[in-house]
Amino acid sequence: MSGTAEPSTPTAPALEPFTLRVLTVNTHKGFSSFNRRFILHDLRDAVREVGADIVFLQEVQGAHQTHARRWANWPETPHYEFLADQIWADFAYGRNAIYPHGDHGNAVLSKFPITSYQNRDISILGPEKRGMLHCVLELPSHLGRQLHVVCIHLGLRERHRQRQLELLRHMLDNDIPADATVIVAGDFNDWRRRANAILRGSGLQEVFDSAHGASARSFPARFPLLRLDRIYVRNARRHRPINLHRHPWSRLSDHAPLAAEVSL
Repeated sequence: MSGTAEPSTPTAPALEPFTLRVLTVNTHKGFSSFNRRFILHDLRDAVREVGADIVFLQEVQGAHQTHARRWANWPETPHYEFLADQIWADFAYGRNAIYPHGDHGNAVLSKFPITSYQNRDISILGPEKRGMLHCVLELPSHLGRQLHVVCIHLGLRERHRQRQLELLRHMLDNDIPADATVIVAGDFNDWRRRANAILRGSGLQEVFDSAHGASARSFPARFPLLRLDRIYVRNARRHRPINLHRHPWSRLSDHAPLAAEVSL
């Protein structure tokens, strides 16, 4: 039996994944380990070399009147603005610690527009002031989605960290859509390595743990032993860690930075 074959319908080519690069670093308020040298200018050069689209900063100085008088090369703008200069068009700052001569906290630098942000105080009783800075980023229109990023710095005490991780999970489970892409990064001070299992319940995967079976060693920067810093991802196609050279980072902070590529 003869007949005419139905014309085949062309299949639209699959879209290539959109890949962005992220970096997290505890800036140690612009000073080297043990506060021996003011190295913010060198830190800015190193951050730029990574080519990150989004930068998560902890312990970034907003203002410090005493240091501004003491150091001739102290910038006239807040440190997060100085680091963002002409590279990251948008930035957000969450002030955590306030004292008579200044303040410091967390910041996010972004090459994408930050449409909204909120700094949440997660301090527990005592002198430690901690926060998590939640930003919503507008990605290129063809992706049809927003990106939620959270820059976080947890406490030194185990009991405080457990409560702060509960607050993070509550935000992830209740305040961010379940299908939204999320990146959480920062200084978790999680030397007992308990955060990964806790945050897995909210769908977060730690980039270095997924790739290597353990989070990266990041402290102290010169001879990293403790796995304190993390990059977590939810609802991404794939992610992979980026290896950064020890030089010059080992002399720029007491924490080594972490970087990763995330494909959406």
